[in-house]
Amino acid sequence: MPGPTPRVVATDAARALIETLRARHGPLMFHQSGGCCDGSSPMCYAQGEFMVGASDVLLGDLEGCPFYMGEDQFAYWEHTQLIIDAVPGRGGAFSLDSAEGQRFLLRSRLYSDEEWANVAPVTHG
Repeated sequence: MPGPTPRVVATDAARALIETLRARHGPLMFHQSGGCCDGSSPMCYAQGEFMVGASDVLLGDLEGCPFYMGEDQFAYWEHTQLIIDAVPGRGGAFSLDSAEGQRFLLRSRLYSDEEWANVAPVTHG
């Protein structure tokens, strides 16, 4: 029997960028930006470098890295699977991808009815 439907997944390009960053910085974590300074980019930090608050939800694991989002934003994205990609360009100013010539990008898709019935739970930060 397959496990729960993941809420966040990575493309091959994102997996490669994560491995590059992990080799340089050690364990990583992600927080989905709420759209202030860096738009709505997935932000990558060395694990523990971003303070997660009580209003953040842990969506799951992205290639071994915890992935968080603010609960207000999660209310909007709840019915979609987040697909983290990496594309050419400069990342967010505070995100580790900013110096790599690539940036993380959020794509999404709606869950099928079957996937939604088996979607992974979230927990608060």
